[in-house]
Order: sequence, then structure tokens, then C-alpha cells
Amino acid sequence: MPDAGPLRNIRLLAAYDGTDFLGWQRQGRRSPEAGRNGAAGKSGGRTVQGEIERALEKVHKHPVNLTGAGRTDSGVHAAGQVANFYTDIKSIVPERFVPALNTFLPRDVRILEAAETRQDFHARFDARLRTYRYHFVCGRHALPHESRYSLQLWRYPNLELLNAYGRLLLGERDCSVFAGAGDKSRSRSRYISRAVFFIEGGRLIFEISANAFLWKMVRSVAGTFLYREERKTPPGDLAAIIASGNRGLAGPTLPSQGLFLWKVDYFRE
Repeated sequence: MPDAGPLRNIRLLAAYDGTDFLGWQRQGRRSPEAGRNGAAGKSGGRTVQGEIERALEKVHKHPVNLTGAGRTDSGVHAAGQVANFYTDIKSIVPERFVPALNTFLPRDVRILEAAETRQDFHARFDARLRTYRYHFVCGRHALPHESRYSLQLWRYPNLELLNAYGRLLLGERDCSVFAGAGDKSRSRSRYISRAVFFIEGGRLIFEISANAFLWKMVRSVAGTFLYREERKTPPGDLAAIIASGNRGLAGPTLPSQGLFLWKVDYFRE
């Protein structure tokens, strides 16, 4: 039985293969019936938040709400998703939530770490920077296991030009040109601290860090940069396109399978 007393706030680090998920966010409101009916939610599809909340309910014997640092879209993966929940269980050390939850989670979701954090910690609102990585396999056939986690490119792009594009984004700026058509953000201004392309482990990686992102923004940025690099668009011309805010002048939105929420940084833990 849960112990009496104040609730503890538990911070989780999670990873998941987003291929078979609608995304992070649970569909519909959380209710006591949600766990008994499975993790699908009203839409009938799987979500990562729904799966973890179902595991939390099995551990706690009652519904538990989970807050995530970022709402990854359908098909997007995570290597460093941060989340938190409040627990009334005092009888186990926080680290034991790792094996306890993994026992009830499907193979495409894993809890990597669990630790008690301050009472007012909020995984979403306290986040300082979110870092995403998009993975590419260049100039060769992707191996079967790579095709779920990277995009096939049949050429080797010009890294110098791509990184010149990346420097155009640094700082606080209006990112409307990269917003998905359904984006509902009140403000489209974002602070971007890093936007670079590099080679790691034989793959091309695009890494971008910002305080927050618009809907489909990372996939739009990566798609635009590769589209413009292939056409040798001068950085000055791309700067004008970005300033215009006209999505139709930029470039395509890449598919989701190469994108990972890589890590989340906080001002204080």
C-alpha cells in the first residue's frame, strides 16, 4: 500500500523508438478508466506518454499523470526525453522505478534513469534547451536496421555550405518560415543556440538546440537546408527567405524516422 505523507517528485530519463507511436502526447484526457482500457487513448493509437502512464498505474495501483519535456510527433524517436511524476510510494528508493516501470513497458520504450527532484520541478516549463538530432546515411545503401532511424541520401552534401546556413539561425528570431501548417503557437519567435552538421559514426548528423520548437520545425529546417544546398543557394539568399516568413519559399519537410529528441538541459535540477 502507498505510504502516507507528502508526494515525492520523480524525474525520469526515457528513450523510445517512435516508429509505431502517434507521438509522445497522450490522446484525450487522463481518466481512471484509461489504464483498464489500455494506453491507446481516444484516437485508438499508441502514445509514449500513454504507455508510461499505464506502467505507472500498474506500479501505483491508481492513475498517475506524467509530464514530458517535449511533445515529439508521430514517428519521432527519443534518446533523452525527460519527464516527471508525483508518487505516494515511499517504500522504494527512486532508482527502483527504473526496473519497476520497464517490467510493464513494451520493448520500444525504456526508462534509463529515475531520481527524486525538487517539489516544484516541471519537466516542460523548467527546460532551458532542447536538442534534436536528425540522422542521415549518405552515399551508400542504409542497412536494414538503419532505415528506421535515418534518412537515405544518395550524395555527400557540402558541409561548409550547410553550416553557413546553420549560422543564419543563431540567436532570437522569427521562425515562421519553418512552421508546420497546423502550428498553433502564439509566438513563433525562438532562441536557437546551435545548428550544425557533422559526421559521426559514418553518418551525417544535423544537431539543433533551442529553447523550444515550432511544430515540425526541425524537419523543416533540415529539409530546407538540404534542398537549398543541393541548389547551391547563397547564404544571403536563404537569409532573405527566412526573413520573409513564407514557408512556400523554403524547402520540404523531411520524414520523421531520422529525428531524435537527443537531450534536454535545465537551469537547475
